[in-house]
Amino acid sequence: MPRRSVQRADPRALWPEVRSIVMLGANYGPDRDPLAAIARKSCANISVYARHRDYHDVLKGRLKLLAAWLVTTTRCDVKVFVDTAPVMEKPLAASAGLGWQGKHTNLVSRDFGSWLFLGAIFTTLALKPDTAEADHCGSCRACLDICPTRAFPAPYVLDARRCISYLTIEHKGHIAPEFRVAMGNRIFGCDDCLAVCPWNKFAMASREAKLVAHEDLRAPSLAELVRFDDAQFRRLFAGNPVKRIGHARFMRNVLIAIGNSGDGELQAAVEARLGDPSPLVRAMAVWALGRLGSASEVAKHAAVHRITEADAAVLAEWDAALGCPSPVAP
Repeated sequence: MPRRSVQRADPRALWPEVRSIVMLGANYGPDRDPLAAIARKSCANISVYARHRDYHDVLKGRLKLLAAWLVTTTRCDVKVFVDTAPVMEKPLAASAGLGWQGKHTNLVSRDFGSWLFLGAIFTTLALKPDTAEADHCGSCRACLDICPTRAFPAPYVLDARRCISYLTIEHKGHIAPEFRVAMGNRIFGCDDCLAVCPWNKFAMASREAKLVAHEDLRAPSLAELVRFDDAQFRRLFAGNPVKRIGHARFMRNVLIAIGNSGDGELQAAVEARLGDPSPLVRAMAVWALGRLGSASEVAKHAAVHRITEADAAVLAEWDAALGCPSPVAP
């Protein structure tokens, strides 16, 4: 668990008493190809960081142990942050020498590649700052060129509105049609830009048992996931980051993956979601049906479900699936 310290003025807006910040990184390197599941179209691809226990809990526990030692040893005051406040972890970590922000805007380490969780300890203790890490990306464009949705308008610039990680995790509404096919079977996050970084040749699999992937999350079956009710969803993802997006957004993502699978055997499960209580789910069930079913099958189900549909976005999806001229809702 490498650590460095750095002094910055900006964080004083968060805690005026802070004099130093100790930045820490925890390696979560995968033990096999993180992109392998993308080729298995009838399976779901979950980002490496969400294939095991929630890293917030793991990392915060480690940080609290170190913070407690600092307090006991020096009588300083401390505050611990792991995505729990507006702390700019990546630029702080770069300034502290943990790595540099690559062209994909994420931190890259010469020792651990792209696979680092970050946390911060704010302290009133005055520490000598470490030397910032230089940029070692050179002319490489691997992370920019692999992005499925072209979310990088320029090196070191990310348009989050096009990022699959944002769309599948943070975005609460309907996902625009222009991004759905590019999502493939990615139902939670995206590792493409991280996984292709050449610096990963120096990366190693995490030795932290709590950050080892659960076997049932490496490439879960879409046929199984699409049948989950809320209780089953919560049970599978208990203590896992996926749980926080909720059942409806999860099912939205699963149905997009099914629509991209080309697997006709999943059509019946899609049809079962056409009457789902959530319009977010119904809309993507319609889209998936349009991708898997024939025109006559789409028309048959539209005759049953469209006539009672009141949600504008779902109606727009029916129109698109039927080939009507009305636009698809964003």
